[in-house]
Amino acid sequence: MVREQVKRPYRHKDSSLWTALYKQRYLLLMSIPFLIWIFVFHFGPMYGWLMAFQNYNPNEGVLHSEWVGLRHFISFFQNAEAIRAVRNTIAISSLNIVAGNFVPLILALMLNEVHKTVFKRTIQTISYLPHFVSYVVIANLFLAILGLQGPVNELLMGLGLVKLPVKFWWNDRAFWYMIAGINTWKEAGWGAIIYLAAISGINQELYEAATVDGCGRFKRIWYITIPSILPTVIVLWILSLGDIFNAGFDASYLLGNAATRNSSDVIATYVYRYGINMGMYSFTTAISLMQICIGFILIFLSNTLARKFTDYSLW
Repeated sequence: MVREQVKRPYRHKDSSLWTALYKQRYLLLMSIPFLIWIFVFHFGPMYGWLMAFQNYNPNEGVLHSEWVGLRHFISFFQNAEAIRAVRNTIAISSLNIVAGNFVPLILALMLNEVHKTVFKRTIQTISYLPHFVSYVVIANLFLAILGLQGPVNELLMGLGLVKLPVKFWWNDRAFWYMIAGINTWKEAGWGAIIYLAAISGINQELYEAATVDGCGRFKRIWYITIPSILPTVIVLWILSLGDIFNAGFDASYLLGNAATRNSSDVIATYVYRYGINMGMYSFTTAISLMQICIGFILIFLSNTLARKFTDYSLW
């Protein structure tokens, strides 16, 4: 018995694509203003990177300034202050990355084990609040708390632990750790949101089965919670490595002083001093371009290593 072959009409891939675009036409129209905003304010100013290879003169403009090649990049690495700024930036950023990923993870794991809803939401709200406070306010707050006549020194002297006030903000060796601690305190609650969202997606039957098998709270965290949110942890670590050369301008500028210049001067303050105060636009543009390139390289490298050793990656 011979079956008749039914010929199905051939559908072009292009037609299906246009059909899908037509169905999503309203969403596409809504995205047009955002695309224009991105191209105008993000991609448009990128032509200014040409200044990194020029001896930029504001009177002549970008297109007519003298080309100097890699002179500014070479000058940067021959400057002792620049090397110091790079060292401080890497040190502070490394501390921020380690503490800024580890502390929110611990906070999220602790909040996940709290079963009283009112208490849990109260702690979450309190931990989120510092993220929305301006760094100017936070800097003045800690300058007052850790000042010579601040409550911390008053407490230490009252307990007889010290005879003279401790000069916290004049301690060059402790500046990195103080900045990392303040940044972690400010962003810990906000960073925990992502981990809490990942934890909420875990199948609750796994916890119930582990409880029946006699697993305690710490074993459930170690064998169920952490492995389940490991992809999220790896992705956040990969993204944070891209900021290894971005220690932040606010903290170093607001909390640093002449006594801690050796530890507080980072690339951002170095660029501000040379670019804005001294008008060396080409030199500081070269520094910013170098930061961006190194950040991209670190993200691709960390993603490659994560995919090779853990099978989890961004792409």
